[in-house]
Amino acid sequence: MSDKAKQSFIWRTVKWASFTLTALTLGLFLSAWIGALIPRNADWVEPDPKAEETIPIMIGTNGIHTEIVMPNSNAYRDWLALFPLTDLPHNGRPYTHVSVSWGERAFFLETPSWTDLNPITAIGALTGGDAVAHVAHYVRPAPSDSFRILHLRPAEYRRLTDAIENQLVPDHTSTRVAGYSDHDVFYDTLETYHLGNTCNQWTADQLFKAGVKTGSWTPMAGGVMQWVPRTV
Repeated sequence: MSDKAKQSFIWRTVKWASFTLTALTLGLFLSAWIGALIPRNADWVEPDPKAEETIPIMIGTNGIHTEIVMPNSNAYRDWLALFPLTDLPHNGRPYTHVSVSWGERAFFLETPSWTDLNPITAIGALTGGDAVAHVAHYVRPAPSDSFRILHLRPAEYRRLTDAIENQLVPDHTSTRVAGYSDHDVFYDTLETYHLGNTCNQWTADQLFKAGVKTGSWTPMAGGVMQWVPRTV
């Protein structure tokens, strides 16, 4: 093959690869947009705390990742029994809430901030890997557009907390890994992370199991948050 032919072949390959990558990316965003608009539990209506007993939780987001924020202890669930404050480097604060989110082990543990993002680790996460739960403790988190309140009925809250607990490795065999700061910890789970079970899809799936209206496929944080009314 002549040098000119080789250059032509390489150029065609690069163009094909670029076109394929662009098409896949656009297809992913389009399917995520459509999937997030298709509701599950479409008949669900958020209860009025003035009319019936409710448990307020929060759905938090940083624009990329979502988390479920719950009272650390109430009559229906004592999260401190599973996520004791003694697991924290700094356990003397008057914590009131615990948040649980989901992620691929290598990506979560090796990416404390977006500046630490390794493309190889990110690609590896999408192809699948062990999942871990990221648990953070908060002191009276303030409602905001990034922490939106969602009221659940007691039965719905029990279903939510049961769904989360059922995915955790039993306490006596679970590995704890230090978090990013002094108020968070990583715990083992029984599940696998992959493209169809991402951090944001996990959040939506837990809400679905509780009976709450949410999107069908929500790989993006916005697909989760669009179903949670703005707090302010």
